[in-house]
Amino acid sequence: MQSQARLGLILLLCFYIVGCCLSLIYVANVYVQYEIAWFDEARLFSAALAVGPFAVVSLLFVFGRFSFGYFAGFYFYTMILGYLWLAAFSQFHYDHASASTSAFVSALAFLAPALFITSPIRQRFVLSARALDHLLSGILILAATIIAVGTLYNFRLVSLNDIYSFRGALEFPAWLSYAIGATSGALLPFAFACFVAHGNKWRATFVLLLLLLIYPITLTKLALFAPFWLVYVALLSRFFGARTTVVLSLFLPLSAGIVLAQLVKSGVLQHTQIINYFGAINFRMIAFPSIALDLYNHFFSTHTSTHFCQISFLKSFMDCPYTDPLAIVMAKAYQLGNLNASLFATEGIASVGPVLAPLAAFVCGLVIAVANRLSAGLSPRFVLISGALIPNILLNVPLSITLLTYGAGVLFLLWYVTPRTMFEPKTSELALGWKPS
Repeated sequence: MQSQARLGLILLLCFYIVGCCLSLIYVANVYVQYEIAWFDEARLFSAALAVGPFAVVSLLFVFGRFSFGYFAGFYFYTMILGYLWLAAFSQFHYDHASASTSAFVSALAFLAPALFITSPIRQRFVLSARALDHLLSGILILAATIIAVGTLYNFRLVSLNDIYSFRGALEFPAWLSYAIGATSGALLPFAFACFVAHGNKWRATFVLLLLLLIYPITLTKLALFAPFWLVYVALLSRFFGARTTVVLSLFLPLSAGIVLAQLVKSGVLQHTQIINYFGAINFRMIAFPSIALDLYNHFFSTHTSTHFCQISFLKSFMDCPYTDPLAIVMAKAYQLGNLNASLFATEGIASVGPVLAPLAAFVCGLVIAVANRLSAGLSPRFVLISGALIPNILLNVPLSITLLTYGAGVLFLLWYVTPRTMFEPKTSELALGWKPS
C-alpha cells in the first residue's frame, strides 16, 4: 500500500514538473512586453538539462514525511525549479551557470533540515481545552478590534486592477501594520484550523469574513486571496493525504491556468478573458518568485551585497550601502513595483552573494526545522490549514519579515502550546477526515 502511494506521488510530481515548465512558457509569451521572462525553442534542450537533475530532487518529497518544512520546502522547490528553467533563457547579463549552481545547492541546503529535522520538543506549557477556547475567542475579539481601527485609516472597495492607484498612499502606524500582518497571516488561520478541527462551522465562517474585511483596508492581493485559500486547502486536505494536498495545492490552480492559456492559443477564448486568473496564479503566485530570483542575481552581480543590513534591527548597528529598503532599491532598478522576494534572494543572494547563499539557506532551513519540532504531534491537516498562508508569504518576502511582520513566529509558538489531545484518533479521523499520506 505504501509503495503504491509513493508511486502515485512520483507520477504526480512528474506531471507537476512538466506543468511548471509549460506554464513558464506561456508566462513568457503572455508577458513578453515586460522583458523579465523569455522562451526560445533553440535553448529548450539546455533548459531541460538544467531542470532534469533538479527533478530528481523531488524524490525527497516522496520519501520525506509531512511536516511544515515539507509544506514550505515544496513551495520553495517550485520556485527554484522555475528559476533554473528561466535562467536558461534569461537575457540579463550575469553568470547564469554559477547562479544556477548556487540555487541548486541552496535548495538542497534548505531542504535537508527543513524536511528531516522533525523530532518533537517537549511541551513544558500546554493549553487546556478551556484555555484554548478562551484564546480563540480572544483572537476573534482582537482581530475585530484591529480591523475596526484599520478602517479609520482606509476602507475602499476597489477591484484588483485598481489597488495600485490607492495602495501607494496608504500609511499605517507601525504597530498597526504588524498587528494586521500577524492577524491575517497567523492568528486567524490558526483560529480557522481550530474551528474546523472542532466542527464549529459558524465560528470558522466568521473567521473567513474577518479575513475578507482586511482587503478593503490593506488593498493587497494576499488579503483577498487568504479566505479562499484557507477553504481550498481545507477541502483538499479533507479528501487527500497531507503530502498529496501540498502538491495539489499548486498543481490544480497551475493546471487551470495552462488550460486557459491553451484555449486562448486555440482561439476559443480571448486574452482579456483569462488574464485576471492567469496573471494572479500562473504569473504572480507561481512564476514571479522565480523571476525575482533572476532579477536579484542580475542586480547583485554588479552591486554591493547588503550583509543583512536590510533587516531593520541590524541596520541601526551597521553601515549599509543602501538607504532605502531592499524592495524599494529593486523597484527603482526594474520599475516593477516594490520587489520583495524570498529568503533565497534576500537573505541569500542580496545579503551574502551566490557563493555563501547555500549557507544562508541552510540557516533558514534550521529555522523552519524549529517550526517542525514545535508542531510535532499536531494533526497534519491542522498544520496544513493553520499554516496555509505562510508558504505563499515565504515565496514573496524574506524569512525575517515573515516571522515578524506576518506573524509566523507567533504561529509557531501557538503550535507549541496547542493541546495534542484534540488530535487523538477518536477526533482526528472522524472530525478532521485526516488521511496519512
